Amino acid sequence: MNYLEKIFKKTGWLSILISLVFALIGGILIWKPNEIITILSYILGTILIIIGIGKIIHFVSSKGEYDLYQYDMILGIFAIILGIVAIIYNDAIATLINIIIGMWITYTALIRLSVAIKVKKQSDKNIWIPILVLALIMLVCGIFIIFNKEVIVTTMGIVLLIYSIIDIIEEIIFMREVNSIYEK
Repeated sequence: MNYLEKIFKKTGWLSILISLVFALIGGILIWKPNEIITILSYILGTILIIIGIGKIIHFVSSKGEYDLYQYDMILGIFAIILGIVAIIYNDAIATLINIIIGMWITYTALIRLSVAIKVKKQSDKNIWIPILVLALIMLVCGIFIIFNKEVIVTTMGIVLLIYSIIDIIEEIIFMREVNSIYEK
């Protein structure tokens, strides 16, 4: 097995692991959607408030040293305000999560499309076709999440599960066939 094949195999296993994490998140979002978003908002808000308090304490304990380059007080106040906003406006956090996850799925799908095109050029076999089809399905799922503001969290969980399953299948196919691609 050459160096490039080893890299593809390691990357494949990492991709499968990430897909399993997304599948777990998707399952949890289906099981308890509203509670999860509220909990994530509270956790994010609390972390930001703690960071803000830490920055303010650091500013006060430094007693104004390096005032020209010292922004800890401003960062602290800003982090506390962001933390309070995250706790109060947890619906906005749900929208932000939709956009981030949708963008990740879209990005991954575009990478898979690129891989399908490259595999087609490198191999006489038709293994690029399932990669292409699965990438297109992933792309539709990602775009659906990004542009559908009314997507309820449960639907997002279902789409995450579908994405994860497709990604795992595609990665297994690619890892199984990586040897034949570089036999030329």
